[in-house]
Amino acid sequence: MAGGVVISVRAVGRRKPLLDDWSIPLPPEFREGGSPLTLRDLITRIVLEEVKKFRKRQDQRRLVHVLTAREIDEGLRRGKIDSGGRDLRQKVDDQDAVATALEAFEDGLYLVLLDGQELRELDREVHLQPDSQITFLRLVMLAGG
Repeated sequence: MAGGVVISVRAVGRRKPLLDDWSIPLPPEFREGGSPLTLRDLITRIVLEEVKKFRKRQDQRRLVHVLTAREIDEGLRRGKIDSGGRDLRQKVDDQDAVATALEAFEDGLYLVLLDGQELRELDREVHLQPDSQITFLRLVMLAGG
């Protein structure tokens, strides 16, 4: 598990994933023989890691970058050429982000699958393997349901 576990984000009814798969490293205490890991711990760790990445992206966007021809072509293909130089000043509180993610899970807005098996209880222990796949499956609410 030195490389971490792979995370996917999907939505019911969509073929393509909402985001590209990524992985996060897990600290040694969550490895085999270490402290027990609950779904709550796992979601918290993933959210905190993503908040850290968000802040890093924000810092990078503050700087103006000279773009290569390839980066410009790629931006044209995506529909947006971005050379940075903006300070959006978006503040994210770590604990608010974690609380929101946990509340959304409890409200049934998304499911968590670990190696294809649904995890239903936040405080139940989970067991990660070096090749574990975590999938967050966003559910679509039906009107009038």
